[in-house]
Amino acid sequence: MTLNNVKKVLGIFILFSLTGCFSSDDDYEYGYNDWYAAGYNTTCKIRATMIKGDWDDEDYSRGYRAGYEDGAFDCRNRKK
Repeated sequence: MTLNNVKKVLGIFILFSLTGCFSSDDDYEYGYNDWYAAGYNTTCKIRATMIKGDWDDEDYSRGYRAGYEDGAFDCRNRKK
């Protein structure tokens, strides 16, 4: 193996290694939106809400926590 090939292989390895280090805004937004609706609907006693429920995804879970609180807050403080 030449030095150039070693550099390419090392570069590809580093690229794949770092892929899991970045968070996904889409997963956060999905969690937020799911749980905003769930928080709003549950607090206002509107209906049950279908959600993705991807608990193994850290970004989805972070979005869930923020979304549920915001949805419940907006229900309690809505204008009548």
